[in-house]
Amino acid sequence: MSAMRGAAAYGRGANAYAKVGVESGVMSASPHQLIVMLFDGALASIRAARIHMQNGNAAEKGKAISKALDIVNNGLMAALDAERGGEVAQRLASLYDYIARLLLAANLRNDEQSLEEASKLLDDIGTAWRDIGTQPGMQASGQ
Repeated sequence: MSAMRGAAAYGRGANAYAKVGVESGVMSASPHQLIVMLFDGALASIRAARIHMQNGNAAEKGKAISKALDIVNNGLMAALDAERGGEVAQRLASLYDYIARLLLAANLRNDEQSLEEASKLLDDIGTAWRDIGTQPGMQASGQ
């Protein structure tokens, strides 16, 4: 029994450490890095949803897809600046809306194809976003 409590305490400690690590990363991240973190989080949630879908775990699949939807709608979409971003922001908003619809369809129909398409689109946009951050001017300006 004490081994079980020890393992549980370790798990809680590891989770707390991971949470502090994430919070520290967020606090020290530039706006550009925060967006990259959102893409990473959405992709990780989609990967988890796919695993839960394949294992027939509907509740956990739903939680993972909900998390990905939250990141897309309340993270990526909310970060768009329509005024300064112009047409690019409008196109990204349309793309994020499409990704959200794919995630909803994947959840409703246990559709791995929709998960795969959402993942591919997010990965493509995230890769472009990362590439922008490696340009010399971006690192110097902290964006």
